[in-house]
Order: sequence, then C-alpha cells, then structure tokens
Amino acid sequence: MSKNKILTGFSKLSKDAKIDLIAGRFDNSGEVAGILRSFLHQDDKLQKLFDEISENTISNFYFPFGIAPNFLINGRMYLVPMVIEESSVVAAASNSAKYWATKGGFSAEVISTVKVGQVHFIWKGDLEKLKALFPMLKNDLIAKTKYITENMEKRGGGILDIELVDMTAEMEHYYQLKATFDTRDAMGANFINSCLEEFAVILKNHFSNVDYYTGEEKQCHVIMSILSNYTPECLVKTSVECSVRSLKDADDVNDPGHFVWKFEKAVRIAQIDPYRAATHNKGIFNGIDAVALATGNDFRAIEASGHAYAAHGGRYRSLTDVEVSGGKFRYSLTVPLALGTVGGLTSLHPLAGFSLKLLGNPSAKELMTIAASAGLANNFAAIRSLVTRGIQAGHMKMHLLNILNTLKVAENEKKLAMAHFANRKVSYVSVHKFIESLRQNHTDKSDKS
Repeated sequence: MSKNKILTGFSKLSKDAKIDLIAGRFDNSGEVAGILRSFLHQDDKLQKLFDEISENTISNFYFPFGIAPNFLINGRMYLVPMVIEESSVVAAASNSAKYWATKGGFSAEVISTVKVGQVHFIWKGDLEKLKALFPMLKNDLIAKTKYITENMEKRGGGILDIELVDMTAEMEHYYQLKATFDTRDAMGANFINSCLEEFAVILKNHFSNVDYYTGEEKQCHVIMSILSNYTPECLVKTSVECSVRSLKDADDVNDPGHFVWKFEKAVRIAQIDPYRAATHNKGIFNGIDAVALATGNDFRAIEASGHAYAAHGGRYRSLTDVEVSGGKFRYSLTVPLALGTVGGLTSLHPLAGFSLKLLGNPSAKELMTIAASAGLANNFAAIRSLVTRGIQAGHMKMHLLNILNTLKVAENEKKLAMAHFANRKVSYVSVHKFIESLRQNHTDKSDKS
C-alpha cells in the first residue's frame, strides 16, 4: 500500500487490524506490532475503558505517576500526585514543598470560580430594539434551559448571568451572548456547551417569532456556541512567606540578603520581558499540569487560560509576584484554574480516581489550591536554582538515568556511572564517553586475561 494513499475505513477496523496496518509501514513490522501490543493493559476490562476514552486507539502511552510529599497547604498536609515525563519536576516540587513546610507552608485562597460561555452571532437589526427586548429574551434563555440546569442548580450552581455584548466595532453586525456559570465541582465544559447550544436555538426563535422585529431583523446567523477556556474570574492565589534571614537554610544560599536581591530581580525580569516570562510561566505549569493530568483534568485548557491571563494587561508577563519589606520575603502566584473533581476523566480513569482519594476527595476549590501550590513550588525551586548554582546541575543529575537508559547500559554500568557522576557535571557527551571508557577498560582486561 502506498504511504501517500488516503486511508478509508480505518476507524472501522478492529484494533488488531489497525496495529497490523500501522506496523506494516515499517521494515521490522513484527517488532513494531509487538511493541504496540506490549503496552496494552493485561486487564481486558481496563483496556476496553482506555480504548473508549479516545478514538483509533492502538496502544497506551505511559507517563510516570509520581508523588510529591510534604505539601502543607492552609494547615493541611498533602501527598500530591503528579504525572509528568520531565526529569526533576517531581523532585523540585518535593524539595520545595518540604522546605516551605518548615516555614508555615502555602497559604492559598480561591478568589472566584466563575466560568464563561459565548454564543457568537451575526444580526442586521436595530440594536435599541434588541436592548429593549433583551430582559424578555434573557428570561426565556434561563427558563427554557431548566431541563439542563436543574441538577446543577440543586448542587448550588447553574447560570449566573447572561449579557448582550455589542462587538460591531470589531466586526460588522457581530454580537455575543456572554453567559457566566458556576459548575461547582465539575469542570463543566459539557454542561456549559449544552446550555449554549440551546441558547442558540432560543435566540434564533426569538428573532423569528417576535413581531416587534421586521424584515432582515428576523434572521439571526449563529456562528458558533462554545465555552471560553479563558477564565479570568476563576482565580486562585497561593503564597509562601518567611523572614529573609531564615532563607539562609535554603540550598546554596549563604547570603540570604543577596539571594533575595537576585531572586527579586529574576522575577521582575519575567514581568518585563516576554521571552523570559514564557519560560518562567512554563516552570509554573510544570507543577500545575502534572497535578491536572494525575487528577484527569484538561491541562491544555488550563494552560490556554493561564497564558491568556498572563497577557491580560497588554504585555505577556510573569504570573508570580514577589514582595520584600520589613525583613519579610513573600512570593505569590495568581492564576486562573478551571478544575473539576467530578465527571469526565476524573470519574473514568482509575488512577485519576485514586489521585483524588489520595488528596482526601477535595472539592474543586480545594484542588485549585493544591494545583496552584504545586505550580508555585516548582517555580520557586527553578528560580532558586537559577540565581544560585544554575538550573543544569540539578536537572542533569535527574536526567542522568534517562541518558543511561538511552545508551542501553547494563545495571552494573548504571551503578558505576551514578557513582562517577555523583559530584561531576552531567552531559550526554560526558556520560557517553564514560560508558565507552568503562567498556574499553573491560575489553582490555578481558584481552589481557
């Protein structure tokens, strides 16, 4: 089969047929098929669940599931589950959490939990007419979606408000229905989108059925109805604080005053330079994303919102802030986080369910504080390394095992390499040379014997 030929009916093939078809594109097709099948779960029931989570599943892609202990948040100690492939993230979070646990831990608060959805539509009519009739339309929108919102309302959530937004200055005849929602412990994407799509039907009927509108005013062209992943009103703030003097017990900090001076400058640079800010904020999402993945939440939506929020002032900047006054050091993170603890993958994936149980079955608000604190912990650890010994020393130590596994070294070689690089700088070249030297010495000794 030509590799350029369009595949038809792929989704209708059995999983085995899909695997064989994909493997057939490689010279070592038997080996490829074996690798794909080796990652399938031995429990057929679990594998069926994974198969049905996404489409065209031919295997499973494993990420490490790690634990960062000693997270003291609002006076409560947590073992935080983290799913991530990047070396040193879990270690950095653990180290930072333990360090701040001795200084009172993280103080976190949820500022708000409002989420937004929009119906985007084109309408050629008299805006004053629409404004006059909007209260009636709004009542219809709320009343006629009761069958969707009833259960959410019983849990204390639902539709908070609906407003008409005039966007005609940006695009001719363009308007929005902008709705705000409280989805309680659910992330709420399906709930919000169901409401919005019903809003679209009600909106179109409103224009066509109300006699007050005439001519082309009776036509409404709904472009799309969709939630927004930008949630600037779904905010959590977390912070750590201690005396400047007590920072002396941090790794590589001999002069706490100088350390704080450099730390503050590093954060200010991330607030004024978008090149630095992007990497700075990526360090925050190392922690947040890892918790989101472990608990079955949508890390892509979280990142989209966080980066949009970082640019809400007109310039992309750091999500963290630092205050130094009266001998006190305070470091804080404010970030939008739309997380859920019920529904979706949080209810389906066995390890997502385990993660939530490990955290004590938190509410969505509590999970927001945990994820944000993990983000701040990772960011603090990164900045501390950057302004002291540099980021690579610790990172490459953790990366050493990855390099050794890439080189396919034997267990005895791995132990010798770990000992050799205990106090040496790690790089791929240096590790490769050490392994080659090790093997050459072994060959020479064998030849002599």
